Amino acid sequence: MQHSFKAFLLRSLLWLLCALLGCATTTKYAGRATNATSAPSATASANNAQEQSDVINRPTSKPYTGELSIFEDPKRDEKLQVNRVMDILGIKEGSNVADIGAGSGWFTVRAARRIGANAIVYAVDINRDYLKYIDERAAREKLPNIKTIPGKEDDPLLPPKSVDAVLLLKTYHEVAQPIRLLKRTREAMRPGARLGIIDRSGKGDDHGLDKDIVIKEAERAGFALLNEYDFVKPDNVDYFLVFQAK
Repeated sequence: MQHSFKAFLLRSLLWLLCALLGCATTTKYAGRATNATSAPSATASANNAQEQSDVINRPTSKPYTGELSIFEDPKRDEKLQVNRVMDILGIKEGSNVADIGAGSGWFTVRAARRIGANAIVYAVDINRDYLKYIDERAAREKLPNIKTIPGKEDDPLLPPKSVDAVLLLKTYHEVAQPIRLLKRTREAMRPGARLGIIDRSGKGDDHGLDKDIVIKEAERAGFALLNEYDFVKPDNVDYFLVFQAK
C-alpha cells in the first residue's frame, strides 16, 4: 500500500513537472509569434525607405486655381507648336494619351481629335472643378473618347500599361511629389511609350523650373532623356523634354 502511494505520488509529480514545462514552452512560443506579427516585414521597410528617398527638397509652385480662360489664348497653338509636339510624342490615330495637369482640356481636346474614336485621352487633374469643365467641354465638342481622372499629387491613377504617350504641359513645376508621380506614370506606359514635359525656365516657386532639375528627377524615376527642344518666346524660354522608360 505504501509502495503504491509512493508510485502515485511520483507519477503526480512527473505529470505536474511536464505540465509546467509545456506551459512555459507554449508561453515562450506565443510571445515569439506575437512579436513576429507586429514587426514590419522587410519588404514593407524597404518600400517605406524608397518612398522617403523619392521625396524632393526644392521649391514648387502653388497649383493654379484661377480662370480657365488663361489657357485658351488663340495664339497658343502656334506658340507651343502643338501639332509638332504630338508628332514628336508619336500621337496618331489609335494612340492612348494621358494629359496630366489637364486644366481646361486645351491639349486634351486636340489629342482626342487626332487619335480618333477607338482610342482614349485620359485627362488627369487634382482640381475636380477643372475635370467637370472638361467633361462638359467633351460633351459640347462631341468627343466621347475623353475620360477624366481625379489624380493625386503623387499618382495620376492611370490604368496599368494603358497609354502610348503622356504630356505634362506647364504642370511639372506645380507637382509636389514629381518623382513618385513619374514612377507611377511609368507603370501606366506601354513599351515604347513617350513622356513629354513642357515647361519654362525658373526656380520652382515662380511657375517655372530649370530643365536640368527636371531631367535629373525623371532619371531618378526610371526615365531616359531622348531629346530636348527649345521654344523661344520674347519673355521666356520654354523647353520640351522627351523621355522613354529605361
